[in-house]
Amino acid sequence: MPFLDLVERVAEVRERIAAAAARGGHQHDVTLVAVTKTHGPDAVRAAWDAGVRDVGENRVQEALEKMERVEVPVQWHLIGHLQRNKTKFLDNVALVHSLDSARLADALSDYGVSRGRTVDALVQVNASGEDSKGGYSLEELVPEAERLTSLAGVRVCGVMTMAPFTSDESALRASFGAARAARAVLREVGHPADALSMGMSNDYELAVEEGATVVRLGTALFGAR
Repeated sequence: MPFLDLVERVAEVRERIAAAAARGGHQHDVTLVAVTKTHGPDAVRAAWDAGVRDVGENRVQEALEKMERVEVPVQWHLIGHLQRNKTKFLDNVALVHSLDSARLADALSDYGVSRGRTVDALVQVNASGEDSKGGYSLEELVPEAERLTSLAGVRVCGVMTMAPFTSDESALRASFGAARAARAVLREVGHPADALSMGMSNDYELAVEEGATVVRLGTALFGAR
């Protein structure tokens, strides 16, 4: 039976999250998003059966294919890069984690207006400054945060970032701290930006210590592919 030990893995991850939150001193709940990319619909069902209610996909097409075959009512998260011409496929996506440009923000807002319901999204911030990562720099976000308040079809719910892939704890904490600063910028101009989506299988405990409210875990739950 696939994912036989998922219940135990989820329980261990939740224990680690609770311990990290206590160490960090942040009084907040943490949403566990099970990243099922490259796995089949059975992974989504297994996550649900293990008590996980939020599922993340990197690609719209893969998410759509699974939505058609999954009967349990998980909350779908799009965590990968989104092309503007794919916004019309977001109707069953609860949260877009990758609002990474002004042009995409405009496209998301247009779609939200057209369907009569705002798109909930997180602003992707390049907190590490790496050229290989997308998203706004903190400097770019300051004027953009103000502009985003004028977009009627998108609701900015917080920040997402991807930390550098490193074992350097100070570099990771700096990246997560920059994401917190970005969230503060959004809040200052009136966005309901409570969420901090940061932390993956290799660094989620540090992320939670630094205030993550959402962690995105694939390998830690399903093993390496």
